[in-house]
Amino acid sequence: MFLSLQANAQRYLFFLHNAFLELQGESGVHPEYGKAEYSSIKDKFNKAGFVVISELRKRNTDAHEYAEKVSIQIDSLLKKGVKAKDITVVGTSKGSYIAMCVSGLQKNKDLNFVFIACCSEELLVNDRLRFYGNVLSIFEESDILGRSCDAQRKQAGDKVVRYKEIELHTGLKHGFLYKPMDEWMLPTIKWAKQDYK
Repeated sequence: MFLSLQANAQRYLFFLHNAFLELQGESGVHPEYGKAEYSSIKDKFNKAGFVVISELRKRNTDAHEYAEKVSIQIDSLLKKGVKAKDITVVGTSKGSYIAMCVSGLQKNKDLNFVFIACCSEELLVNDRLRFYGNVLSIFEESDILGRSCDAQRKQAGDKVVRYKEIELHTGLKHGFLYKPMDEWMLPTIKWAKQDYK
């Protein structure tokens, strides 16, 4: 994963994609949701003014090992003087699970996280998933895979400084996260710019 400190950069955004891209890459076409537009999503974050740190993960990447890798990169940025409030970790589906693990590893209340389409009752018993920081949860009403993170937020208690949840109504099920849609990307961008309203 590419990581460098840019002197004129204000904000850094880690984007962690869904599992389909691990299996099929950008050329793959999901039978229901179509192509996962990874590059377009990254470009939209870039154009919003972020230094985007992201890569296509290898097939069957171990989520916990990858979370440790991202956590080390965050540590590197912090040691170079980047403020935690200027770092956001955004994940979609499996990428969201990895982002949740990063939150638990970092235990930093100033970092920003956006968890998209991943929460479920099963995750409540996972000791690796303890939310910290400023958390935005986004899920789609028609999606049966990723639901509300409210239970995880309550479990975290005061470790979560700010919390907001957005329920979308696109009708696209889990496929909404395959596209650079304003419905989820604009709230994510605002959150990463510390617009927590």
